[in-house]
Amino acid sequence: MTKRIALIPGDGIGKEIVPEGVKVIKAAALKNGIDLEFTNYDFGADRYLKDGHVLDDSDVAELKGYDAIYLGAVGDPRTPAGILERGILLKLRFDLDLYINERPIKLYDEKYCPLKNKKNEDIDFMVIRENTEDLYCGAGGFLRKNTPQEIATQEMIATRFGVERAVRYAFEVARKRNKAKKVALCDKSNVLTFSHNLWLRTFYEVAKEYPDIETQHFYVDAICMKMVRNPEIFDVIVTSNMFGDIITDLGAEIQGGMGTAVSGNINPNGVSMFEPVHGSAPDIAGKGLANPIATILAGAQMMDSLGYPEVGKKIELAVIKAMEEKQTTKDMGGTLSTSEAGDVIAKFVSEM
Repeated sequence: MTKRIALIPGDGIGKEIVPEGVKVIKAAALKNGIDLEFTNYDFGADRYLKDGHVLDDSDVAELKGYDAIYLGAVGDPRTPAGILERGILLKLRFDLDLYINERPIKLYDEKYCPLKNKKNEDIDFMVIRENTEDLYCGAGGFLRKNTPQEIATQEMIATRFGVERAVRYAFEVARKRNKAKKVALCDKSNVLTFSHNLWLRTFYEVAKEYPDIETQHFYVDAICMKMVRNPEIFDVIVTSNMFGDIITDLGAEIQGGMGTAVSGNINPNGVSMFEPVHGSAPDIAGKGLANPIATILAGAQMMDSLGYPEVGKKIELAVIKAMEEKQTTKDMGGTLSTSEAGDVIAKFVSEM
């Protein structure tokens, strides 16, 4: 059966790295007899500056008909801050109910890790970030705006429904990973005594249904310290939207930098979206300098989600081989251009 994938290259380097991800996915699919169909969409800054279009309800309805969405990057200094981010990224998250943000924190090559004496096996955990509530709902406003007495409010929203489905998903991931079989809650329930008390109570209530999974509990400041000093103690971390946004970027650094960091925006019962997390990098766009590895790994994550874990694993192994041989772009110590790096990884996949 043909799997249909919507491509949204977006802005900046997104237009360079998505083709490399597609190149590698096609090589892996051909090798494994998988039929894929790709359709390109031009949502982003160029489209917005041309006709003011960002993303409307008919676009979202059309995207619901795909098996997955493969995103490059969103953001352009030519547009007002927040227009593209809210109009594309957040609209997709909310309208497609992509309520899970799945961020693997995995060290693929020790030479890229900034932490002393940490090996590949020491940094291999998953962060499950609730993706549709919290401070990102946009609940709030201004009073006496642009005066010396201005007041700004931003409300932190947590619902039992939203929290429970994220927590339950995290426990299921721990079972599926079948590694340390631990789930850690990251919160600040000692200070955020309403929203995060709800997280804490829900976490331990759901945990009763998973007696085979060990539970851990860390405040967000403590978990940041542990991620730097003792990352090996984690298997799965579940947390709120804002804290997840912060700790996953810390996770990206300990795994070797944004060049290997990927994000799955998941709706287990609908279409999901996969992307690198490094942004659009407009300063290097069009120069062939962009590192396609995170986009390629996001493609591996997408193929796993589509039911082809063996394809995802082959892509991951091809990326590791490229890193080991320094067949990479300059930011990772290599000499290759964006397209050359994609060619190498596609070649390695084809040879497996």
